[in-house]
Amino acid sequence: MSEGQMLDRQDTLVGALGIEIVEVTAERVVATMPVHAATRQPVGILHGGASVALAETVASIGTWHLIDQERQIAVGLEINANHIRSKADGVVTAVAVPLHRGRTTMVWDIRIVDEEDKLVCVSRCTVAIRDKRG
Repeated sequence: MSEGQMLDRQDTLVGALGIEIVEVTAERVVATMPVHAATRQPVGILHGGASVALAETVASIGTWHLIDQERQIAVGLEINANHIRSKADGVVTAVAVPLHRGRTTMVWDIRIVDEEDKLVCVSRCTVAIRDKRG
């Protein structure tokens, strides 16, 4: 799978939630997600699970960008999140930076902010690096 194919997976959860990848470098990954019907909980605010999905997405893409894509895959191993502020509409932006770049795992710090750069969610995600099978 090429980098373009990895980042353009509109037939996945990424597409269903409206996540757009803005930047991918060795130092950080940036993505946006709208706060709309697909990402809100029934009471009308951003669903914590949508924030966690956004956080794991940027961490997984960041790890994938740093590994040997021909022979390895990146999969989420553990994630935690603290939901700091609610949001009813607009767009949130996730910025992920690597805290640890190991041979078998990478750990990412993810901050999700609103349009005014106010913290909405903070997360830490560990991504496992595995060899592709067959």
